[in-house]
Amino acid sequence: MARTEAGGYRERLLAGAVSCLQEKGYARTTARDLVAASGTNLASIGYHFGGKDALLNEALAEFFDQWIAQVERAMFSSQPGSAREMLERAMTELVDRFEELRPQLLVFVEGYPAALREAALRERLAESYARCRRAGADMVRRAVAQFGIELPVAPEVLVSVLVAITDGLLLQWLLDPAATPDARQVVDSLAALSSLIA
Repeated sequence: MARTEAGGYRERLLAGAVSCLQEKGYARTTARDLVAASGTNLASIGYHFGGKDALLNEALAEFFDQWIAQVERAMFSSQPGSAREMLERAMTELVDRFEELRPQLLVFVEGYPAALREAALRERLAESYARCRRAGADMVRRAVAQFGIELPVAPEVLVSVLVAITDGLLLQWLLDPAATPDARQVVDSLAALSSLIA
């Protein structure tokens, strides 16, 4: 694993954890791996994070937060022509980047089984989902205000459904990328569903 030189110990440990997670996965990463990848020492893991698991959990949460921020930048980087275009931008950032984000996404999926047995990781991932819903709901509120749209459901509910769609597509993509719809097909499918039940 590549040694991480830049930044203070905390930042080096986080960068090292991301590197280890991508290379070895959640379950197979050891404290010694983290030390080697970060160029730090065993005591620094405990000092900055309280232990190996907490460090790995923080690295997973940080990836989640960065992905949310990228979605927001994509949605609001320039003036979209329509609400549908804005949704397509969000789904493009969520779905069409699976290949680019594959190492991180594998780590994220590998974290789920561990979270079923480890309360601390389960709570950390639940917190990440809660932050995602809040951030997504804020984005939805900005978007509907911009286009003068009134939503028939709470923004948090809409975001939860979009996250569920993304998570489901992610799992399908990891198993069979060629059969997984892209962002435009997802938005077309949502529009088709809307017309069927409107």
